[in-house]
Amino acid sequence: MAKVLSLFSGSLASRVATRVVEQHPDVDGVCLLHFRSPFSREFEDLRRLVKTEWPHAIFRTQSIKKEYRRLVQVTAAGEFSLEQSCYTCRSLLLSKAARYMERVDAEFIVSGELGEGSPLSRAQLKSIGEDLGIGGRILRPLCTHPSRRARGLERWLLDGIAEGKPRSRAAMRKLANRLGLEPIDPMAACQRCKLRTPGFGDRVASLLGEVGFTLNALRLLDFPVFYKVDPDVKIVLARDEWEKRELQNLFLPQDLRVYPATPHGPMMLVRASWGNKARTAQQGVVELAARMAATFAEPGRTETIPIYYRLESEDETLLINAIPFESVAEIDSMPNVEMIPLAEQDAVAMG
Repeated sequence: MAKVLSLFSGSLASRVATRVVEQHPDVDGVCLLHFRSPFSREFEDLRRLVKTEWPHAIFRTQSIKKEYRRLVQVTAAGEFSLEQSCYTCRSLLLSKAARYMERVDAEFIVSGELGEGSPLSRAQLKSIGEDLGIGGRILRPLCTHPSRRARGLERWLLDGIAEGKPRSRAAMRKLANRLGLEPIDPMAACQRCKLRTPGFGDRVASLLGEVGFTLNALRLLDFPVFYKVDPDVKIVLARDEWEKRELQNLFLPQDLRVYPATPHGPMMLVRASWGNKARTAQQGVVELAARMAATFAEPGRTETIPIYYRLESEDETLLINAIPFESVAEIDSMPNVEMIPLAEQDAVAMG
């Protein structure tokens, strides 16, 4: 009889893979290990889901906050590489899982890779396990050919998930139902990992080398409207009430808060090295941010719009009448302003 450790992301694929292996007659226990990182979105009801579907299993979480910089890999040209980043991340997670596997006396690690739509090939996944010395102890029942040691477990697959068959959303949900799992997938790989959001990795790569880059600065990259203004200014705009609540938690004492005097308008956070700027340069940043805020507040308006601004460390709120840009496209075309696009999270792929 064997105990297995699930590398448990919470995705439907992860849950299905875990349940498939768990039902093998030679498996007498399963432990769930969930990793958190600054690049991971979390599902608030994950613990409830685990308690419902694995009420007697050990469920542990580990943070990889200290190693988050290692997870972002760039090419020699300084461009973000999703493939290299995924390889580094997978290696880190499996190395930590291997250590935990020994602690709980588990014999195998279960992983829910689908093998399709992933940045990593089967050969790369195999290489990671071999480099860590656990190649024969990683079970990937949804995608990989069974290794010699794991053959007995991995052969025991259910109809519809045999190797090489396509795995549609509908087929995976149907299989989840058969396995007694709730057929929801809030933690699909493309939805959970921010680095798989088009544009996010490019944002991180462009800022990671800056002095003073912190987890607070990293969280600002979640907002779709994010501008870099040469040489050292960051302008982040929150458009709706949800974004404004999130941005509210990220203001630092020397950040500038900018917002229109109109109800339900956008809110801006402006971060800069104010002490290194002459007064005229500081005023130029304020005026630029105010014009941006006016543009997003009332697109197409040609008259001035009153805009409030203040430093978070000060009580005094000031007012400036700003002339909106003709359009957002005019902002994007400015030579010293860079807006790195970020895809919205409305539609994501299963993984």
